Amino acid sequence: MRISRLLFILATAGTLAACTKPADDAAKGAEGAAPAAASTVATVNGKKLSSDLYDTFVQAVTGGQMQEPLTDEQKSQMIDQLVNMTLAAQAAEKDGLQKDPKVAARIDLLRTQILAEAATDKYIKAHPVSEDEMKAEYDTQIASMPKEYKARHILVDKQETAESIIRELEAGGDFSKLAKAESKDSSAASGGDLGWFSPQTMVKPFADAVTALEKGKYTTTPVKSEFGYHVIILDDVREPDAPKFEDVKPQLEMFVQRKKLQEYLDGLRKAAQVQK
Repeated sequence: MRISRLLFILATAGTLAACTKPADDAAKGAEGAAPAAASTVATVNGKKLSSDLYDTFVQAVTGGQMQEPLTDEQKSQMIDQLVNMTLAAQAAEKDGLQKDPKVAARIDLLRTQILAEAATDKYIKAHPVSEDEMKAEYDTQIASMPKEYKARHILVDKQETAESIIRELEAGGDFSKLAKAESKDSSAASGGDLGWFSPQTMVKPFADAVTALEKGKYTTTPVKSEFGYHVIILDDVREPDAPKFEDVKPQLEMFVQRKKLQEYLDGLRKAAQVQK
């Protein structure tokens, strides 16, 4: 699986022309075979435009998404575009535009980008993601998934009202009836039922209170949040419904590859002298 170059790791200039992307492997010779000598597709003012340059240009223009080979007419159009771009570049050099600080900086950035992409491609090919690495990451991710909680709550504006509701509960009051009568939350109609949720979806004071409760118990002091004062009862707790390993293998492979790339870049940075 090819990981998009520098994806998630290296920041690249989004405004750079699409034709700066190097050719994909599809444009290269058969793996392990000696590359054929590049032919010339056109000559512009004495400058030969090689078939390798042409292939790279086509890959950049199409994004490597071609489903079928180009027709002869399409090839001719591509060559014409490459010739026009070369003519414009030659005119720019003749006018000395390569010496303009902004132009020079962009050229430098493109060179840096291409070399960085080549380095990360080489690292990816030399360090493919194994099945064991993906399974280990899967186990780690599953273990870190938060439990899900099913709870009801009563939301009121004043602390005194919440305290009064708690006293009624202690006296045997029915939580659902109190929620319907007292809660200002939209869940009041269903007796304060919030359904199943993970703590991360709730405001922190509410989440902290829920995770601290025992199943079947309610908060004995009002829980203050930005919405008001809550009285909460925990109905149930369950483990999350985790996806199957096979269903998330592509995401796991990409995630592990990102981590390995980051470790590679961290190693380069650690060994380098960087000053800001």
